[in-house]
Order: sequence, then C-alpha cells, then structure tokens
Amino acid sequence: MFGNYLIGLREGLEASLVVCILVAYLVKTERRDALRPVWLGIAIACALSLTFGAMLEFGTQELTFEAQELLGGTLSIISVGLVTWMVFWMKRTARHLKAELHGKLDTALAMGTGALVATAFLAVGREGLETALFVWASVRASGEGSSAPLAGVLLGIATAIVLGWLFYRGALKINLAKFFKWTGGMLVIVAAGVLAYGVHDLQEAAFLGGLNDKAFDISSVIAPDSWYGVLLKGVFNFQPDPTVIQLVVWALYLAVVLTLFLLPGGSGRPSGTPAPAAPAAGSATGPAQG
Repeated sequence: MFGNYLIGLREGLEASLVVCILVAYLVKTERRDALRPVWLGIAIACALSLTFGAMLEFGTQELTFEAQELLGGTLSIISVGLVTWMVFWMKRTARHLKAELHGKLDTALAMGTGALVATAFLAVGREGLETALFVWASVRASGEGSSAPLAGVLLGIATAIVLGWLFYRGALKINLAKFFKWTGGMLVIVAAGVLAYGVHDLQEAAFLGGLNDKAFDISSVIAPDSWYGVLLKGVFNFQPDPTVIQLVVWALYLAVVLTLFLLPGGSGRPSGTPAPAAPAAGSATGPAQG
C-alpha cells in the first residue's frame, strides 16, 4: 500500500503544484477573469484521466486470459517508461517549473479563452494520463482483488491536494528539488517492481519464454500471504519466486536508472530557456496571493 501511496502523493503533488502555480499567477497579475477557463481545462483533464483509468480497468475484463496478460504486460512496461522519463524530467526542471508555466500562461492569455483552456488541460492532462496508467499497472501488480492498493493511491492523491492547498496559501514551505529527488528515487524502486511484473505478464501470455525457469523460490521463508510478504509486495512488488528474466530485468533497470538518477547535476535549466527572474520553484515557498 505504501508504494501506491507514494505514487498518488508524487504524481498528485506534481499536478497540484501546476494548478497552484497557474492560479496564483493569475491572481497576482489581477487576471481573475481567466480563472474560469483555466479551471475548465483542469476539469476536462481530470475527467479524461478518470475515463482513461476506467477504460483500463473495465475495458480489459472481457478479454481472454492471454490477451489480458499481454495487454497488461505491455501497458506496465509503457507506464514504467513514462514514469522514468517523468522522474528525470522533473529532476531537470523542478527548479524552473514556475517560470516555464508562467511563460506558457502569458502566451495563452494573449491568444484568448481557448488557449487558456488548452494550456491548463495540457499542463494537468499529461500528469493525469501518466498517473492513471502507472497507477493501474501498479495496482494490478501489487494487489489484484484487493482494495488496499487503490486506497493507498487515493490517500496519496488526497494528501497531495492538501499539501498543494497549503502551499498556495503560503502555510507550507517545501524544498521541491529535494522532495522530488527522494520521492523520485523511491518511485524508481517501485517502477522496477512494476517492470518485473510486466515481464511476468508477457511470460504468462506466452509472448516471452522462461515462465518455468525460476531464479529462486523462497516462498517457504517469505510466504506471499504472510503479513511481511504482503508488506513487501505492496511496497516493492516483491515476488518470492521470480523467473530468471524477471530478476535480470529488475536488476538491470534498478542498477542503471537509479545510478543515473542519483548522479549529481541534471537540474540545470533546459537549453534555450532564459534564467527566471522569480525565485526558483525548487526553493519552494508558497505562492503569495494578490
């Protein structure tokens, strides 16, 4: 459940901060008239994300077992790719997220209502679709038939909304660069488990071989239905009897991605982006209200 809570918290806080920055900027620049189209874009993005999640959950139930496993494994691997990209993107741009969003919003204000709706929709929608896909894959990996993983995700999102509101009100100060570094590292560990589970799905769908080639089996030591077995599965997507391919993929992903993520640097401003005049978002004090 903790792993899914972390996903909800991390992804939800990114979306909350985007909303916070957009709304605070419009209030500070006395453009409250533009708040309605921004909220409309945010609402459409949320609705699309929920619809996408529902399609993933209910649209696969009529498929054969092999088709479900093939689709589930493929989407799990895609979701890991998206989350990995997002983790590195946030590491690189967290310090300048505020300036980047302000620039896009200034352009949209000059273009009119439709552009405002589109800007808010794109800013939040990308996070929402990535979250829906990764949450679905992670919930599927860590607890099919159980409500605990989904409850963890919802609790994480609720926490993120509260933190975003406190951040907006100026009641909370947070170093976003450090926050995203620590949560990003933990999310890489969660993603490694989702990736391994996706590989197992492809093996069960007979798309990959080696389903019966177990790397080890410690089920007698760590029983899957024991409290600690459930805890390890919920946090790390731990499996006591992984296949050789699963173990190799998990180890390679974790070794390469976590090493690259923890390397210093990579947080400078993107090429071609002017240095912001405003305080960096990575030092993160709550946006003042106008």
